[in-house]
Amino acid sequence: MSIKRIALISVHTSPLASLGGAKTGGMNVYVRELSRELGERGISVDIFTRSVGESNAVIENAIGDNVRLVALRAGPPTALSPEDHYPHLSEFTANLMAFATLRNLHYDIVFSHYWLSGWVAAKLKEAWGIRFVHMFHTLGHMKKRILEPESYQPDRRILTEARVLQWADRVIAATPAEQAQLRWLYRAKRRQIAVIPPGVNTEQFSDDMTVSEARASLGMDPDRHLLLFVGRIEPLKAVDTILEALRVLRDEMPAMLKRLQFVIVGGDPASKSDTEMMRLQQLSVKLGINQFVSFVGAKDQAFLPHYYRAATAVIMPSDYESFGMVALEAMACGTPVIASQVGGLQFLIRDQETGFHVPARAPVSLAQAIISLVNDPTRTAEMGHTASRIAGDYAWSEIANRLLAVFELVVGQRLKKT
Repeated sequence: MSIKRIALISVHTSPLASLGGAKTGGMNVYVRELSRELGERGISVDIFTRSVGESNAVIENAIGDNVRLVALRAGPPTALSPEDHYPHLSEFTANLMAFATLRNLHYDIVFSHYWLSGWVAAKLKEAWGIRFVHMFHTLGHMKKRILEPESYQPDRRILTEARVLQWADRVIAATPAEQAQLRWLYRAKRRQIAVIPPGVNTEQFSDDMTVSEARASLGMDPDRHLLLFVGRIEPLKAVDTILEALRVLRDEMPAMLKRLQFVIVGGDPASKSDTEMMRLQQLSVKLGINQFVSFVGAKDQAFLPHYYRAATAVIMPSDYESFGMVALEAMACGTPVIASQVGGLQFLIRDQETGFHVPARAPVSLAQAIISLVNDPTRTAEMGHTASRIAGDYAWSEIANRLLAVFELVVGQRLKKT
């Protein structure tokens, strides 16, 4: 059966939200870019997200042809943390069903994202008899083990994730590591999981711009090496490990440090309520490296290629990454990535070929990787070329083909039963 109409659910965050915020990142990009690719193929995609205003069923058509973003009222008309969405999921589901009923819409399949959306998809399956495919993006078990090892115990999120696994007709894992985590921590069945990575927009993210042009567009000194972090500002991202690595360089190779500039893209540097941002700013001063560190805040996705292309290296020292969309975007721009060997990063980054793996929370090892790239520009350029070539395999057109094959298989199974 050919898929003609998809309901894509992203309850807690809109794909049009500004990136680099507290809960906006790779998943937002995934939902937006996949929907655009599917829409260009003539497939109708309705993306359902929670409205932060008074109105219900507000429709946006900014993503692309055949793609609608439908913001549904659920709970108070204000921004909420992901966990605070949970009490309002029933209202969200009821409004989604009303939207579809009033317009006589019938979907071939539901594709849900994050545990909250999985709950909604399960209710739609129960009410409509429709199959659904789910993608977690991050797993509660993994985040809780890392952030709360002493008080670790299953909570509402983890219990809901386990139930979503029971309800879903297929689960998309971004990497073999996530597949293993689902089987080990949640006892998921192997045949239920399809491993399909996120994609990258290879037209937007490319190495067409020269490094000199990119640095000039940012007003950077062409002779200084840009080290770059892009992402949400939260403890799990371990940005403080990069600051500690710069302190190592200050103590052991001060001349090299003067050739570097570390730029942090994400968050709001002026925020007085962002405790992690304030902690990092204070730490850079305490370590005596603040003159080499720039907090530039969140940037529009369209301008990120300038930063990636200008960088000598993108650094991702995270404690946990289910995949690492930033790393893939940097690779597509021909920039090596230094990453901790965790989650999806251990599969995406090829050590010594497209960048370096370093142990998590190991500033000395990170400093050594920085030195290797800065001191060997020929090898750095070769790594960048290899990274760009490999990123081509992740074009959204290819990823969409693989997802549609899964969707059609799931829908075909449903049709055989009826």
